[in-house]
Amino acid sequence: MSNFELNLTKRHLLAGLATAATGAAVASLASPALAAVEVPKSDRSVDMAAVLKPGELPEQALGKPDAPVKIVEYFSMTCPHCAHFHEVTFDAIKTKYIDTGKVYFVFREFPFDPAATAAFMLARCAPPEQYYPFITMFLKQQRAWAAPSDGDVRNAMLQMSKMAGFTQESFQACLTNTKLAGEVTAVRDRGAKDFGVNSTPTFIINGKVYTGDMPVDSMSALIDSFL
Repeated sequence: MSNFELNLTKRHLLAGLATAATGAAVASLASPALAAVEVPKSDRSVDMAAVLKPGELPEQALGKPDAPVKIVEYFSMTCPHCAHFHEVTFDAIKTKYIDTGKVYFVFREFPFDPAATAAFMLARCAPPEQYYPFITMFLKQQRAWAAPSDGDVRNAMLQMSKMAGFTQESFQACLTNTKLAGEVTAVRDRGAKDFGVNSTPTFIINGKVYTGDMPVDSMSALIDSFL
């Protein structure tokens, strides 16, 4: 059993969940009317051609590669803000922009802890066409496996994975694949080193970097500004 498997405990995840909850409470004080119309401001610019070059793992993306707006999201499976984005915002963006050929959306792994690394590994061990459904299920059910009431994160992940077709044997084989673990962390390390990613979610949109969760109206306004 690998070291990060042994570290899949409730304690180190609760601290991150609590911190994120505090940030969300502060963010909720902002005016909803203002947030609905304000176009988010970019933190900085990066070379989008370099960003779009695949790294250690095959690219996982939705939409047409030649879409006019290209979005790369760096996210962590144990990040509550990432879970909120995928639960509240992403489906509407997918319907409005990705499915209509306006946005090409790339998912990039950026795990902050062993549980997130393990969840990403499981997503990569699933059939490639199941990557998006798998991460969606794990993000939308994040608290069920990242902070289970009994503290047994590994078993909670196993039960979730069985819903996606894993057996106990395939689950164990995936999580002991040290090569895959290294490839997942290499995606994160490249994002940090080459593009300055240091928090999740981080969105790189047509060469502009944006950090933090976004409501549907804000991301829609941002995407529209590139069309």
